[in-house]
Amino acid sequence: IDLLKENIDGCSVFTLPAKKWHWRARTAALYFSQTIPVCSSYRVLFSSSVLNLCELVALRPDLARLKKVLYFHENQLAYPVRKDQERDFQYGYNQVLSCLVSDAVAFNSRFNMESFLSSIGSFMKKIPDHRPKDLDQLIRPKCVVLNYPVQFPDVSREHDKNPELFFNTLIKLKEKQLDFQLSVLGETFTDVPEIFSSAQQLLQSNILNWGFLPSKDQYLKVLCDADVVVSTAKHEFFGVAMLEAVHCGCFPLCPKALVYPEIFPDQYLYSTPEQLCKRLQELCRRPDLARKAGYRQIALLSAEGT
Repeated sequence: IDLLKENIDGCSVFTLPAKKWHWRARTAALYFSQTIPVCSSYRVLFSSSVLNLCELVALRPDLARLKKVLYFHENQLAYPVRKDQERDFQYGYNQVLSCLVSDAVAFNSRFNMESFLSSIGSFMKKIPDHRPKDLDQLIRPKCVVLNYPVQFPDVSREHDKNPELFFNTLIKLKEKQLDFQLSVLGETFTDVPEIFSSAQQLLQSNILNWGFLPSKDQYLKVLCDADVVVSTAKHEFFGVAMLEAVHCGCFPLCPKALVYPEIFPDQYLYSTPEQLCKRLQELCRRPDLARKAGYRQIALLSAEGT
């Protein structure tokens, strides 16, 4: 949004704070219908897929006449839940409906786009009867991939990033008496996985930095001082934090899944927890492998080429 504001004259921005997203998905349309002024010069309506676009344009027919662009930074059809019964049908259903009323649908990665479109059919089978058909065929012609522009935002801690695998792997390295130093950066929210507190105690002697850093410069300095950056995500529709770290010179290790094969060559991907542990053991013993010149350009060129 900041990038659009900087590069598009006459861009009006209407937002809500990035918290309580469940309520944003349910109620933001009504709020924005009362907040966005009637303006004859508006030509394009660019909205996040968290917004129920159907409700907004129904409440505001003047906005319905604009070219409507829907942007997906994630999608609720592929978003991981611990149990499928926990998935709230309405969030995904709202995103499908928003696509149907949009003129263009932009995704931040091909993985995001394909995981959404390929899931629509099975998702709609949850409806007990009178199910709609072929919705993916109606939506696909509108779809484009518009990679996210990396601008070094702060990172956050969530269960879908699989901190258990990350910390359990580091604990195994420590048990093998391998030498490493650890920085865990990110803002702390109210629901922090339990593994964070136990891992902090077990890995205390290896920790260089832990928690939220108050300035972007401090955050970037930690990345620039690091040799390796690890992702253990079970969910990632783009992977901004990994690209930030690679931009700062870190050697990336990512799952061979989700969006990562779009961005990184095979030598930076692992398929199993055992492979991740093996790669990290090797880098602990041979840190020079992570410090060799050349991999930065390979990884970044791969990202820029998508």
